[in-house]
Amino acid sequence: MTAVRHLDRAAISWQRQGIIPAYAPELGQEAAQVGSALAVDTRRDFVFPTYRELGVARACGVDMVEYMATHKATWHGGLWDPAAAHVAPIQAVVAGSVLHAVGWAHGQTLEARGELPEDGYNVAITYLGDGASSQGDVHEAMNFAAVFKAPVVFFVQNNGWAISVPTEKQVAGGSVSARGAGYGIPALKVDGNDPAAVLTATRRAVAHARAGHGPVLVEAMTYRRGPHATSDDPGRYRTLEEERADAGADPIGRLRERILAEGAADTAALDAAEAAAAAEAEQVREGVLALGPRPGAEMFDLVFQETTDELERQKANWQEETESRKESEDA
Repeated sequence: MTAVRHLDRAAISWQRQGIIPAYAPELGQEAAQVGSALAVDTRRDFVFPTYRELGVARACGVDMVEYMATHKATWHGGLWDPAAAHVAPIQAVVAGSVLHAVGWAHGQTLEARGELPEDGYNVAITYLGDGASSQGDVHEAMNFAAVFKAPVVFFVQNNGWAISVPTEKQVAGGSVSARGAGYGIPALKVDGNDPAAVLTATRRAVAHARAGHGPVLVEAMTYRRGPHATSDDPGRYRTLEEERADAGADPIGRLRERILAEGAADTAALDAAEAAAAAEAEQVREGVLALGPRPGAEMFDLVFQETTDELERQKANWQEETESRKESEDA
């Protein structure tokens, strides 16, 4: 969580410095992200993130330079190998990841041909926010998953805001987890700022889905302590005093106090983790700065599994224009 906090803050600075064009911060959501990610077995399960899951990706072992390549606009979806990491590319479409997760999870049941595997189903976990829960895609995904008992966990980070609209003004009833009953999906509502509680709840949800009982909805109640994105000004819709009052105790501060109280580590160990996190953030920064442009032909070669005549025509035109421009520059 400390490493995630440093990377998250650094990414905001990188955007201000022009290193990356945009970024969606997650300040205050580290416990929800890391706690849930650690409940997943990425050797078999599959994670479907949105554009705000740096903490999930970091906890799942994704290389952070490869992850930040998307925010640098060097590569669409990230440079890491999703098939190897079992972490899908960043999904910028609001609620788009839930459809992908349910499709993948349904595929696990189809491959099993109606027989529960000896070690249970591989499970998909998909992330969404309270704002995204109002999308029609979420209704379709949850209904489909419930009907076909797809092994998927819908993990909702309710951070209190759908961009500039507070949850109570955009989620009927004020709770996303309450909607689970309408689909016949068991739901868990958990303190999203308590990593241990999140870990326990997500493990229960994964175990339920793995055993063939169908989907589970987990709603982690947390708070977005900063802007929705680097282009957002939260001061236009809430005051700093309101943010401080509503956010509650910092999840990392809470965890640090618990670790010290239980004797799991001492101050020196925690300070060392802080220093290591700062060093990691600087290493990622250097790696991001070193990223060069991708080969332009990739925008044609990686569109379809089998190319089309029209795509080949466009590629030929692009190559001709590129070569002509290069000759002019050389001259």
